[in-house]
Amino acid sequence: MNSQRIKRLPSWLSRKMGQPSALHAMKNILRSRNLHTVCESARCPNIGECFSKPTATFMILGDVCTRQCGFCSVEKTAFLSPIEEEGGVRGKALPVDPDEPENIALTAKELGLKHVVITSVTRDDLADSGAMQFALTIKALRDIIPSISIEVLTPDFKGEDKGLKIVLDERPDIFNHNIETVPSLYAKVRPQADYRQSLKVIETAKKMTAGIITKSGLMVGLGETNGEIKSALKDLLNVGCDAVTIGQYLRPSIKNLEVQEYIPLDVFKEYEEYGREIGLKYVYSGPFVRSSYNAEKFAG
Repeated sequence: MNSQRIKRLPSWLSRKMGQPSALHAMKNILRSRNLHTVCESARCPNIGECFSKPTATFMILGDVCTRQCGFCSVEKTAFLSPIEEEGGVRGKALPVDPDEPENIALTAKELGLKHVVITSVTRDDLADSGAMQFALTIKALRDIIPSISIEVLTPDFKGEDKGLKIVLDERPDIFNHNIETVPSLYAKVRPQADYRQSLKVIETAKKMTAGIITKSGLMVGLGETNGEIKSALKDLLNVGCDAVTIGQYLRPSIKNLEVQEYIPLDVFKEYEEYGREIGLKYVYSGPFVRSSYNAEKFAG
């Protein structure tokens, strides 16, 4: 591995922040209704462009996650078992906001959005892992903006079909669940998740809902090999995934995993071409590609 490539940010990874006035305007709208976006919480490099459009990926169920993924900058808290709770140990309270679904729908209408992406922190502390809040948000959006297309980017619901069905019964147009990385890196990148379980979530969603577009995302630059990425693309194809996004991992803070490699542009192109060759319907690959970036392209 070339240490120079690891330490020096390539020229193609410079990014304009967009118009400050547009950023502040969007943030003011979000704060007025106590809403969160993954764009802000995950420190996405595309925030300037997306907020200037305006587009945003709404993050429901608060801004504190119950998992400890090494790549993510979203605030985290430990999930306590029932035994720990009985013993008097308490984590940070994460109340579900009953007004959140309607507030998202009203904000989407105010912004004139035609496509909305709804994601969440992982809520292992909730009995349904937050599935009902997804469902209520989809319903609120459809009630207020009947013509809108909706993508959900969900956690794994602890592998339980019940939570998945609650969401899919509201008929989102796109179902997205990110596998994030290759199996060999799960222990350090997604220590509380399971690669096969995430694949199963996508497979089950495809079987549950006729006509739904299924989607997943991968980060590169964490130490994976080209062969491992291609193997993961095959795995996604085999479980019925339609669309895949591939982007460069960028370290959001010193608390997160270090970048192991900045992937050259030609390798992103190679992954995109390979994915299409094996039969994936959509492959969107590039340094700044994120799971929700230009998500409306997949909705048509």
